[in-house]
Amino acid sequence: MKVILKENVKNLGKKGDLTEASDGYARNFLFPRDLAIEATPENLKEWEKEQAEKAAEEKQARQEAEEVKNQLEKAKITIQAKGGDGGRLFGAITNKDIEKAIKDQVNLTIDRKKIELKENIKQAGSYSIDIRVYPEMVAKLSLDVKTQEK
Repeated sequence: MKVILKENVKNLGKKGDLTEASDGYARNFLFPRDLAIEATPENLKEWEKEQAEKAAEEKQARQEAEEVKNQLEKAKITIQAKGGDGGRLFGAITNKDIEKAIKDQVNLTIDRKKIELKENIKQAGSYSIDIRVYPEMVAKLSLDVKTQEK
């Protein structure tokens, strides 16, 4: 029996999937718990309409992420930090500092969780930072860290 899942179901599929389930499983487990609905012609029409809307939203989100990626890759961010001899910083540049610098210098709001730093920056210099703008899309940000004497 074909069913449309209303929730994620382990070993069957994710919410919104059209999948095949045995008659007994569907009638005795999925339908009573409101985890799925039967794939009748009218339900299939509604499901197809929802899938088209999701695809359009996905396309829009991907385009916006592409624009953000292009802006980030064109930008060169500079952060001034207190440091000592040899370019060693008195603290560390974290993803929170990078988030603030992007907001100030490029006027983009990026969630700091999307900034992928392997470790905090503790030395002055030029760095290439990965920023995940979309699940499978990564922007390379050019970051320049300069020390300012006390």
